[in-house]
Amino acid sequence: MKASTKPYGVIEVDERQSIKFPMGLFGFESYRDFAILDADRQPFYWLQSLEVQELAFILVNPFLFRPDYELDISDEELKDIGISSPGKALVFSIVTIPADGGPMTANLQGPVIINREQRIGKQAVLADSRWKTRHNIVEELAAARKASC
Repeated sequence: MKASTKPYGVIEVDERQSIKFPMGLFGFESYRDFAILDADRQPFYWLQSLEVQELAFILVNPFLFRPDYELDISDEELKDIGISSPGKALVFSIVTIPADGGPMTANLQGPVIINREQRIGKQAVLADSRWKTRHNIVEELAAARKASC
């Protein structure tokens, strides 16, 4: 299918890239159809709305810079999107890149969880006080590398 995207203009999107968010994302509840696209720079991805070209989020796998990241989510919440085992889930954090040149941050408090088989997703809210909405990715990546040495 053809999709109008923020980063790439009009492109062909494979059906396997499309993700339904039955409840939308926080602050964007009325938008439910998205696609995951590879970003030009790894390890990032785009979560592109298929309804509004200008609505797109940068995603990153939080385990890359926080190997200790834990999702304390109830089984009931995961059942909403058909996840019965952790192997069925893809977990991402939404990235913020400030226009003023401030640090690039990731929202670990509100992970995006996707059922990789059914391509259904949701955004959760974690109650664990370790996870904030703005984790400095570069600093945490450096700390993770230092800890593994």
